[in-house]
Amino acid sequence: MVKQGRIDVLGVGFDNLTMAEALAEGARLMSEAGAHYVVTPNPEIVEVCRENPDAGRAVNGADLVIADGVGVIYGARLLGTPLKQRLPGIEFAEGLLPEMVQTGKSLYLLGAKPGIAEQAAENLCRKYPGLRIAGTHDGYFQEDGPVTEAIRASGADVVFVCFGAPKQELWMEKNGAATGAHLLLGIGGSLDVFAGVVRRAPAVFSKLGLEWFYRLLKQPSRIGRMARLPLFLVHAALARGSKKGR
Repeated sequence: MVKQGRIDVLGVGFDNLTMAEALAEGARLMSEAGAHYVVTPNPEIVEVCRENPDAGRAVNGADLVIADGVGVIYGARLLGTPLKQRLPGIEFAEGLLPEMVQTGKSLYLLGAKPGIAEQAAENLCRKYPGLRIAGTHDGYFQEDGPVTEAIRASGADVVFVCFGAPKQELWMEKNGAATGAHLLLGIGGSLDVFAGVVRRAPAVFSKLGLEWFYRLLKQPSRIGRMARLPLFLVHAALARGSKKGR
């Protein structure tokens, strides 16, 4: 169920924020008692939520829902409920790091193949001197318990959870409190980027909202997943028509 005050895009509620506003909210959640989690849906994830009620519940139950994909921006506009800005999850995550350095908050990196989180931690510490890394763990584990216990023991304030959707959203919903962290953030393949094993799209692709096309060029195997984008826009157009017909 979409929380009151959010922009409903095909059943997923998005917080209508600029990047500065979202970062301010992220900083607040980092310092607030209890566990909170942030999700960054793109059109593919919205479509998954339409098909998977558990995924939809986990996404809509997040403390902060930001629009990662440009397709979400187009869809919201098509529905007559425009969002202020596209907020790429990886940029939001990195935008929190200076605040973490300044306030002494510690970060745990969770996900990706063995060795990737460690390399990402090294690169982030080099880029943000003073950043405290509480620990790392790859995404190849069978039982949640030992992982949540390791995070809790590390004293991490923030966890970047990088499993891909909807696994990461479901994991955060289920295990957030057990980690002892104040803020968990689901950001898919971002650890690979932080580690330097995958490059983000060049600025020109990002500016034009074509990062998805760049990723497709680099990984043609993603074609099946990318097919959800036109499906999402079709669903948005149908929903708009349904609104007008009422």
